[in-house]
Amino acid sequence: MSQISIIIPTINEANNLPLLLSDLSTIHKEGEIIIVDCGSEDRTTDLANIYGAKVYQSKERNRGLQLDIGAKNSKGDWLIFLHADTRLTHDWFRKIYPFLKGNNNYIYYFKFKINNKKIIFRVLEILVNLRSQFFKQPYGDQGLIIHRSTYFKNNGFRKIPLMEDIDFLRRLNNKKDLKQLNLPIFISARKWERTNIFLQAIKNWQFRRRWLKGESLKSIYSDYYKK
Repeated sequence: MSQISIIIPTINEANNLPLLLSDLSTIHKEGEIIIVDCGSEDRTTDLANIYGAKVYQSKERNRGLQLDIGAKNSKGDWLIFLHADTRLTHDWFRKIYPFLKGNNNYIYYFKFKINNKKIIFRVLEILVNLRSQFFKQPYGDQGLIIHRSTYFKNNGFRKIPLMEDIDFLRRLNNKKDLKQLNLPIFISARKWERTNIFLQAIKNWQFRRRWLKGESLKSIYSDYYKK
């Protein structure tokens, strides 16, 4: 088996994916990269093939389903779930390697950092990292590193288009097993640049609240992607 399987869901990520795949090239023979695409109309899958990634297709635009397809086709002891528009440091694998030799029950995630120099984003970083570390509520864009036995023991990501990360982490028996790495993941600012970041944060909170109260994900999904 490979040591790690890096699983990335995609939809039209030709502009971002090569940058992430370049960051991941440092793993050499220690792992595999799995792209699960859901109908990209650009060169996403072509670029993934050029970089030597394994490419699978999802029949629907559903991130939870894409992540689960990747996990079920993986061969790694550890599964690393990343968003396609994120970046990692040049030494990321060397720094996480010792943790992969540790407790298999731990779920690790990176320190949240936005790939934009504006001061306002530093405030958002502080708030997100406080939420993640003290309230044990990291999100999928921070990267999740999960041992395959822990992933499948907890029934993996459900086949839902949104909230799949929150849903999975809520099902864990012990939130103390969530550990923040002292290592940043650089997240694209694109979803905040289109609007006021604090208004967007409030909207995201409202979406989560609606879901937790039992509202249909179909209606939440429609509102979330409303232009």
